[in-house]
Amino acid sequence: MESPLQRTANNEFGIDIQNRAPKHTERFKVVNAGRPTGGDAHGRGPPIVVGDGSAVHRAKGQPTKVGQSVPLIPERRGGIVQFHKTEVCAMQDANVYLELVHERGKKGLPLERVYRQLFNRNLYLKAYGKIYRNAGVLTPGVNEDTVDAMSLEKIDAIIEALRDERYHWKPARRIYIPKKDGKQRPLGLPVWSDKLLGEVVRMILSAYFEPTLSDHSHGFREGRGCHTALREIYYGWSGTTWFIEGDISGCFNNLDHELLVSALSEHIHDGRFINLIGQLLKAGYFEDWKFNRTLSGVPQGSIVSPVLSNILLDKLDKFVETVLIPHYTRGVKRQRNPEYKHLMGQAERCYRKGEKQQAARHRKQAQQLPSVDTHDPDFRRLRYCRYADDWLIGFIGPKSEAEAIKQQLEIFLREELHLELSKTKTLITHARSQEARFLGYEITTLQKNAKRTKNVARGTKGRSVNGRIGLRVPPKVLKDKCDRYKKDNKVMHRPELENDSDFTIMGLYQLEYRGIVEYYRLAYNLHTLDLLKWVMEVSLTKTLAHKHKTSVQKMCDQYKAEWEENGTTHRGLRVVIPREGKKPLIATWGGISLQWDVKANLNDHPPHQTMGRAELEKRLLAQTCEQCGATSRTDHIEVHHIRALKDLEKYPGREKPRWVKIMAARRRKTLILCRTCHQDVQYGRPLRRQKSRS
Repeated sequence: MESPLQRTANNEFGIDIQNRAPKHTERFKVVNAGRPTGGDAHGRGPPIVVGDGSAVHRAKGQPTKVGQSVPLIPERRGGIVQFHKTEVCAMQDANVYLELVHERGKKGLPLERVYRQLFNRNLYLKAYGKIYRNAGVLTPGVNEDTVDAMSLEKIDAIIEALRDERYHWKPARRIYIPKKDGKQRPLGLPVWSDKLLGEVVRMILSAYFEPTLSDHSHGFREGRGCHTALREIYYGWSGTTWFIEGDISGCFNNLDHELLVSALSEHIHDGRFINLIGQLLKAGYFEDWKFNRTLSGVPQGSIVSPVLSNILLDKLDKFVETVLIPHYTRGVKRQRNPEYKHLMGQAERCYRKGEKQQAARHRKQAQQLPSVDTHDPDFRRLRYCRYADDWLIGFIGPKSEAEAIKQQLEIFLREELHLELSKTKTLITHARSQEARFLGYEITTLQKNAKRTKNVARGTKGRSVNGRIGLRVPPKVLKDKCDRYKKDNKVMHRPELENDSDFTIMGLYQLEYRGIVEYYRLAYNLHTLDLLKWVMEVSLTKTLAHKHKTSVQKMCDQYKAEWEENGTTHRGLRVVIPREGKKPLIATWGGISLQWDVKANLNDHPPHQTMGRAELEKRLLAQTCEQCGATSRTDHIEVHHIRALKDLEKYPGREKPRWVKIMAARRRKTLILCRTCHQDVQYGRPLRRQKSRS
């Protein structure tokens, strides 16, 4: 006999689930009055919920008042299904649902009945476990609603508002952050409830659309990032003649709402869910406490915005893949250069005659020429790569055709997506004599006639580096990174770190240097970052010396160390903090290799995924105060959050409270508390409740 979960999956997803035994609970059936009509966006009619002999009739747009009863509708009325007891499965697991959505997207089937999945508490718990670590979750938006005091009641309040279709996205609080070019970038700060619901929506959209997006798109996608985009260029773009650097002017601020909603509606057949996203796009923002409407663009700072922009810009990817690439790709391989072929033939003939010097001269002349016809009219290649709103095209062919490609892209963006190319940032660059800038790297086609590499298969040397893609650290990037630690062209200490411990200061410098090195690990001139290491080391030792009012040499003598890691001996600086009964805390400076590795992988946004529940989810579901032992039967249970573990050290000269000791011992930035204990912690009062020792 087919189980309820099997029927749900078969009806909603078109997927058969076999050999699954869900847990069953007994409840009354929810039925619909009337047939779906065209005016009903979700096509399900008003639900009628019956239980224990009473009834609640909830019509669309008419939320039920508390305590109000509605008499049962007569059973003989058309469209009413007879009420009877039935067995339904327990609340659907979040991972199971997202996997089903992913499979449906992979098969190209439309997604239906999405809105009612927003009533699933498990999705919110999973979303909470993914985003509570994010920077900014403790930063308030237009009200004081933040991740602190998170509870199951907050999730239930969001679900009830959605169930009655009265959830409203709050306007974001707009601030500005500086850009590299000196301008400012707008950033919206949503309230916590919007962040949580936004993450649930993002998980559903990402699960469905991920298998449908282009392989040439790398921005804001799990398992992809800057390094995957750069490796695609490195391995697949050999022989490129022209780079077309593309930048969409104000992309995220100018995305058309109607086009975005239309793109979603092509795949998602649920009016309520589409309407919810439409309300998000039009939520507006507060700037200097003045409300502003958003007539276009995605909310900058919203968790949903990256996946929404990818969904719309996928139309650009499909245009390039289905129109431009087939049109500008022809020929199997380039023809041989006749002059090169003639000189190499003469060299071979002279060598057979014993005229070795003459043969060497002919060979040397040939090696100054390309072995193939670089202007072969029957050979064309076009390659494409996109990261968010930045894209790069590699083209083999004449510049006139590169100009035509740029013009076609400009027309498509303007007419189809209502976007404009940036005139100053969209450039056509000669790949061998110049370099393109993409994702912070310099990209060029290498040309080194003097460099010879040995072909292992043939046993001969050749100019195999020619035509290969080279990734470099831009000189300006190196200069800018060094200038952060200089003043008036002199390396300086950092006075803002003087109140931190030596362990924290050294760990911070190492973290900053490691981040830069790992990002540029794909650059063949990575060794140039040795200059940055020297500058940062001088700044580090000056900062420590200035803090302790001593000399740089004394600080070097105090912390210099030698250690072995992975069979390699490293020399540098090291701070060791011994701990009784535990491993010591160690902060080091140095030991980071500057070896080029094009296969290195940098995960820009590492997903926190687990098939089970995250630790914080389990602790919250336990509904027990970790300070006094109270449960949800006696008090509301909430989650206390702090920004950083170093905040637990702000109790000099007095004994730390018990809750601080618990968090420090666990090395966790969260603590499950009852509301009474949480209020005492928030307001710095002595704890009124203590855990029973019995």
